[in-house]
Amino acid sequence: MALQAGFGRMGLLAVMLAFGSTIAFAQQSGSTDWPTEKCNRYRKAYDQSIARLGKRGLGADFLASHDAFLASNCQARAEVCARSKEELELANRLVLMAMNSGMSGTFLPFTCRS
Repeated sequence: MALQAGFGRMGLLAVMLAFGSTIAFAQQSGSTDWPTEKCNRYRKAYDQSIARLGKRGLGADFLASHDAFLASNCQARAEVCARSKEELELANRLVLMAMNSGMSGTFLPFTCRS
């Protein structure tokens, strides 16, 4: 009987801690909606990557398409096509950084239709 009471208290404590953690997380991230948060994370990854790799080898079409995607708060159906070695390196880096930040692959603007 004492074991059941102890487990009951521990179970209640675990539920209370989990609920409290959920509320704390919601309060911290509650000011920004998820699409905006994803775009903010992606923009940060892009800025960090450009600062590290530079823009050498990135074509005007690639940069313009990517800038349009960012300007739309990452909502526009962008077609950013990586053609050069440097564009592909940046795109691969951004894909990895986005995945590590909790975004899905469908969020990313990279595609080549032609």
